[in-house]
Amino acid sequence: MKNKSHKGLLKRVRITKTGLVKHRSTGHKHLRSGKGGKKLRQMRKDPLMSSPEAKRLQKLLFRRLRGRTQPRFAIQPSPSPAQSAELKAAKKAGTTATAAKPAAKAPAKSPVKSGTKTVAKK
Repeated sequence: MKNKSHKGLLKRVRITKTGLVKHRSTGHKHLRSGKGGKKLRQMRKDPLMSSPEAKRLQKLLFRRLRGRTQPRFAIQPSPSPAQSAELKAAKKAGTTATAAKPAAKAPAKSPVKSGTKTVAKK
């Protein structure tokens, strides 16, 4: 049977393409005149969900999510069918799963701006 995502949760959050979870802070809908300006400004600030909360929602939505403090590469992609077959074959053969994984690419050096010049990071 196919897993169904939680429809009530889907109506309350938006998931970006990079896996971040956007939501609306509580207290925005009504009775705003009784709240101070500082409180209303604070409610506007960060609509992204924190890492522990996003992790909790993964079970309801059956997909990988990312919190606001996690980098993009923190979410490991699902292995392709070919990679899964290799891992299973390696497991049967008794070798470790790390030997069957392809070597990860080294991250590219990103330029860092200092003043007006662009200097490559060492």
